[in-house]
Amino acid sequence: MENTLKKNIKWFWSGVILIELILFYSSSMTYKQQTSVPFLEKYLSRKPMSDTLKSISFNYGGKTQSIENDGYYHFVEFFIRKGAHFGIYMILGIFLCLALYVYFKNNNFLRIFIPWMTATGLAAFDEFHQGMTGGRTPAVVDVILDSTGALTGALMIVLILYLVSRYKEKNNSKI
Repeated sequence: MENTLKKNIKWFWSGVILIELILFYSSSMTYKQQTSVPFLEKYLSRKPMSDTLKSISFNYGGKTQSIENDGYYHFVEFFIRKGAHFGIYMILGIFLCLALYVYFKNNNFLRIFIPWMTATGLAAFDEFHQGMTGGRTPAVVDVILDSTGALTGALMIVLILYLVSRYKEKNNSKI
């Protein structure tokens, strides 16, 4: 399995670089350039799940998030944006973990910790970069969300690769 990972390492690093380019471009855009509210207004004109969403209210980064405070479309957009934060950093965590996996033989802690901390540092840099963009505000809580996504991705990969290696060992011992 390690040979397969070594053979594909350039693809894993390419994935890391591609994600970082996407993140850099995205954090260079103003909120107005990036908002999905007009799209949501056009395609969710009937406001699906509105009754369910009305009952949801929580604090995120010192601000209460709810339909009452933000309106339906901005509230839905909030979930899309934060889901994108978590998801893109989960994918980054996966690619970083795969790219660095072979360097930390027999040390699953470092196989998780190094990609996680690398992605967390990149998330902090991305928020800093976002702060230099007009109409955007950097948020520590977004770095925490990004970091959680990266940790989830790294944990998933280490667990999957562990289970695959156990499965291969088990099948090889039967032969």
